[in-house]
Amino acid sequence: MESCKRYVLLVVLAISCFVQKTMTSANHYSIPEEMKEGSVVANLANDLGLDVKTLNQRKMRVDIIANKKYLDVNKETGELYIVEKIDRENCNTKSSASCYLKLEVILENPVRIFNIEVEILDMNDNAPQFRRDAIHLDISEATPKGERFSLSNAVDPDVGSNSVKTYHLSESEYFNIEVQTGRDGSKFAEFILQKTLDREEQAIHNLILTAVDGGTPARSGTASVIVRVLDTNDNAPVFKEAITNVKIMENSPIGSLVVDLNATDLDEGSNSDITYSYSLYTSEKTQQTFNLNPSTGEITVKGMLNYEDFRIYDMEVIATDHGDNRLSAQCTIKILVEDMNDNHPEISIKSFHSPVNENIELDTVIAVVSVSDKDSGDNGVVDVHIPDNMPFKLRESSDNYYELVVSEPLDREKVPEYDITFTVTDRGSPPLSDNETMTLELLDVNDNVPQFPLSFYTIRVMENNAPGALLSSLTAFDPDLHENQYLVYFILEKEIANTSMSMLFSINPENGNLYALKTFDYEIEKEFLFHIEARDSGSPPLSSNVTVHIIIVDQNDNAPVIVSPWRAHGSLVEEKIPRSTDKGSLVAKVIALDTDSVHNSRITYQFLQVTDATLFSLDQYNGEIRTMRMFSYKDPRHQRMVVVAKDNGEPALSATVTIKLSTMETAVKAYSDMTEVPLEYDIFSDLNLYLVIGLGSVSFLLLITILVTIVLKCQTPKSSKAAPPSRNSVISERNSTIADSTLVSNDAYWYSLFLAETRKGKMVVRQPVPKGSRYIVSSIPRGTGLSDTSDSAASTLQVGINTHTLTKYGNNDTSRFNYKEFDKQKKNLGNKRQR
Repeated sequence: MESCKRYVLLVVLAISCFVQKTMTSANHYSIPEEMKEGSVVANLANDLGLDVKTLNQRKMRVDIIANKKYLDVNKETGELYIVEKIDRENCNTKSSASCYLKLEVILENPVRIFNIEVEILDMNDNAPQFRRDAIHLDISEATPKGERFSLSNAVDPDVGSNSVKTYHLSESEYFNIEVQTGRDGSKFAEFILQKTLDREEQAIHNLILTAVDGGTPARSGTASVIVRVLDTNDNAPVFKEAITNVKIMENSPIGSLVVDLNATDLDEGSNSDITYSYSLYTSEKTQQTFNLNPSTGEITVKGMLNYEDFRIYDMEVIATDHGDNRLSAQCTIKILVEDMNDNHPEISIKSFHSPVNENIELDTVIAVVSVSDKDSGDNGVVDVHIPDNMPFKLRESSDNYYELVVSEPLDREKVPEYDITFTVTDRGSPPLSDNETMTLELLDVNDNVPQFPLSFYTIRVMENNAPGALLSSLTAFDPDLHENQYLVYFILEKEIANTSMSMLFSINPENGNLYALKTFDYEIEKEFLFHIEARDSGSPPLSSNVTVHIIIVDQNDNAPVIVSPWRAHGSLVEEKIPRSTDKGSLVAKVIALDTDSVHNSRITYQFLQVTDATLFSLDQYNGEIRTMRMFSYKDPRHQRMVVVAKDNGEPALSATVTIKLSTMETAVKAYSDMTEVPLEYDIFSDLNLYLVIGLGSVSFLLLITILVTIVLKCQTPKSSKAAPPSRNSVISERNSTIADSTLVSNDAYWYSLFLAETRKGKMVVRQPVPKGSRYIVSSIPRGTGLSDTSDSAASTLQVGINTHTLTKYGNNDTSRFNYKEFDKQKKNLGNKRQR
């Protein structure tokens, strides 16, 4: 056991010797606070006797005990430097006067620990600060001078000479300070009253307290010292005037303000609150007539004031404050009552006539009035007037009597009655007035004729109307009354084509409703023009009339009628053309007429059926059927076309025609069996469709009449055997492949026929008849093999042919054209032209 104790003691001694060799005495350094980062504090390698070259090898490091790492060591140079700025005021040491940072410098191989103590020296980097920016003090104005008051002191984080050293107060004649030192050495200021305060002169004092530290340069902080002076009741109430004279008009309404005393007290709070009261020297009559408001000092009228009863009121008012030691003041008031214009003028109606006729004569007296006023002087002078915008005037007849007379013509239709207000006004100040209103009624006179809203009425009536249908209501207005206003309506008689208007139209005599008595047809009657009269029932009666224009509006009630090519009802139209007809040649022309109006009668043509749609074209506007190409051997000999003519109405109406077209191989064929076709077909087929529509139905009927007359004349037989045939004796066959017509005509007819047939693409030839002035005319389609004469129809017409081309015929024989002789003459004509 003893050997063991010895061994332990030896170990302890060895450890203590090692610790003594490892730990060395502490090094002390002092640095100012707020040094910049990277600043060198000391060279530890030199101060600790260490080899700079071995610092890295020995892993030199610095540990700060219980503090943030503000410092570190440079292992290359052995210098201790600032890592982060150090603020002494943030030091964690218990003593505020000093601040130390304790560090351990540790090295290994061998282990060495060095204690280092760094003292942070204070700098004057903080200014003194008061805990509050404003210090409030309440001091009574009765406080004696020399009284002291404590103020809160300023605080400076710095220590020593850099802490608060003294205080300063802004200049004031009432206050001062003394700087005192506390037990801990801190400085504070005492506030001293140097002069007695007066709240009425200055209620609040604003001062600045400044704390200054002892640093170099010195720093300071400020705080506001606000002194509020507390009031004491040291001022009595004061009136503006000790004696007040007030004037008031008699009959002033109760509650009217007479005077506002409004006494003032310079004190505040309850010391300035004032109560008003009558003194014992104020009479009961005055207190009953006038009311004194104890809070505001307003004196108002309490009873009725009458100048004739009481003219002067005297009163004495006392004003008392509410202070502990109450103070008061007195005021004497004299109230003078003034006379006023308190009697209204009066008006009396002595005579008044109502109602009167509206055509009453000018200057006729309507009423008589009188005026009066109980006041005297200017207050008793009365003026009377009526409104300016009335057709009446006042005329003074005697003292205070006036007559109301008519000054302008009256019109009941404009103003049926007048409310006439008579206003009377005295000349007092202020003037008083009164008025009286009378109503004057006007009786109606029949002085206005009935009036229609329009002077001309245009009424459109659809044709096929039902008899008795209402067309329009033609109502007139008469501004008169009663029987002068009752109107009766008439249709002024007018005959059209021996028909009276009253047989066509009817008007309700009471309300002016116009009715149709029959069904109208636009194609027969298109318009009517007549007059309607409105007559009142006055005495004498007055009337006026208006023009009525009835326009019959067309309906699409007539279907188109095909007039060309002519055919019996439901029959088939046959046409013949050569198969060698060129492209674009006219085959036929369909013409249809519609007796409706222009809009409804616009006709368009369409194929309803056609054997070959590629062979023929139909112009939808003029109805011309032309070839679209030449005939081929594949085309059938007979072509059938159904053409429909459709008008522009709604709904549209139409008519159809069936045309059977046969093609012929022979270019020229003798007319052995020619059928008679009416001449008017050729003439009419080439008229322009739009011209026919423009001429209308009347022109069409006139043309038919003329043509029938000409045909009848031409059919009259001639006595001479050599006489040429008439127009109707010449046979024309439209189906022929050689000639459309052969006829005898005069020059005018020849020229018109030439133009028409030339437009069809045909050549026209005329030949003179022996012993006559007439000619035989032939129109031959171009391109039928007569090339020697087809180049110039005009030259053929000018040269003429002298050879007889007609065979003799008896009275009952039909005229025949000698085609062999015609061919011979053509050849002779061609030879002459070549020569």
